[in-house]
Amino acid sequence: MLLSSPKDVREHTDSYYAASINNQSNYPSVEGDLNTDICVIGGGFSGVNTALELAEQGFKVVLLEANRIGWGATGRNGGQIIGGIGHKLEQFKRSIGDDGIKTIQQAGWECCEIIRERVAKYNIDCDLTWGYADVAIKPRHIDELKAFQAEQHAAGYPYQLEWVDAEQMREHHVNSDSYLGALVNKAGYGHVHPLNLCRGEAAAAASLGVHIFEQTKVTRVIEGDKPKVVTEKGSVSADFVVHCGNAYMGDLQPKLAKKILPSTSCVIATEPLGDLAEKIMPGNLAVCDPNTALDYFRLSADGRMLFGGLSNYTGLEPKDLVGTMQAKMIKVFPELTSAQVDFGWSGQMGIGINRMPQLGRLSKNVFYIQAYSGHGVAPTHLTARVTADMIAQQADRFDVFAKIQHWNWPGGKLFRRPGMALGMLWFKLLDEL
Repeated sequence: MLLSSPKDVREHTDSYYAASINNQSNYPSVEGDLNTDICVIGGGFSGVNTALELAEQGFKVVLLEANRIGWGATGRNGGQIIGGIGHKLEQFKRSIGDDGIKTIQQAGWECCEIIRERVAKYNIDCDLTWGYADVAIKPRHIDELKAFQAEQHAAGYPYQLEWVDAEQMREHHVNSDSYLGALVNKAGYGHVHPLNLCRGEAAAAASLGVHIFEQTKVTRVIEGDKPKVVTEKGSVSADFVVHCGNAYMGDLQPKLAKKILPSTSCVIATEPLGDLAEKIMPGNLAVCDPNTALDYFRLSADGRMLFGGLSNYTGLEPKDLVGTMQAKMIKVFPELTSAQVDFGWSGQMGIGINRMPQLGRLSKNVFYIQAYSGHGVAPTHLTARVTADMIAQQADRFDVFAKIQHWNWPGGKLFRRPGMALGMLWFKLLDEL
């Protein structure tokens, strides 16, 4: 059994993804002073795809990662490819208008297509599989999912969303008595080995000339006409800088750190289940339930159950990560009571108050992307494209996102976390109603 350790500050955490990585990266660290067009800070989905988008447009790019490519949330998440950007877009109508809402809605469809196209274009081996389900736990969830189905159909969503009742769900998709039915998307959403996807995208960026540096921690950014990114052993001067550190940014940019709350989520991976895998998950879908602190799960390519959740705002990993997650998994799938858990790990996701990804600029040539609120595998690809387009003087979509106001978390470092933990408890109580 492998557990993540707080001492793993340079190499990947001991996850199933790290154990099944296609090949180890060994990009150098920065030593000395470099010059480039754009310097991207952070080697997760946002940073790697920003670098790749810019390289495809002909820019010279340097990408800096403090640890390994995909080390943070990118290489630790559940691997669900889910479209949609933000939550309850109507709340932003005053800021962006009806046209802005439509722009973001369509961007939420595009983000999954970017992954589909990128994997095909660069022949990335990442276990890409299409098929996803939102499951209903209570009768009100059925109404909510059917309303979402009608809304998406009316808006012109290009893929079929099929409502299935409990019996159909158990027979064809998710064989569990925990749910009353599911809204199934067989072609538009899906799942992937996220670490292999990100590393494949990094290799594609490198093939186009992006200079990638690992084990290169940024200590400060000096803004100006030509910003300078200072690292532990060198520096990078660039015309533009893009911050993509998200929940792992620390205090590099205090203004940005105040707008996100790092939140912990946990995942376990069982041993390969053999024939039992198809019995309990006949549709091989990625699945999410509707609770605030949701459960999410799917099968890996080698037939393991990857079961995640336990989201909390304390920022702490539970003392018994595996035991806690195993109990949650067995509640959904009693058949897995005797299944061995081979891996258990946790990661941090950046939560924004309004649950909308944050795109903007700190100065005329220093940009940032952050705050996916646990919903980042696909949206990171879209925000990277929008930011790259902005740098290439295509500002329409960036301007829509930048008009949305993002507040600082109240309470500062000392009080914001316990306050939000109490808020999380309140929403968990509402889930039980």
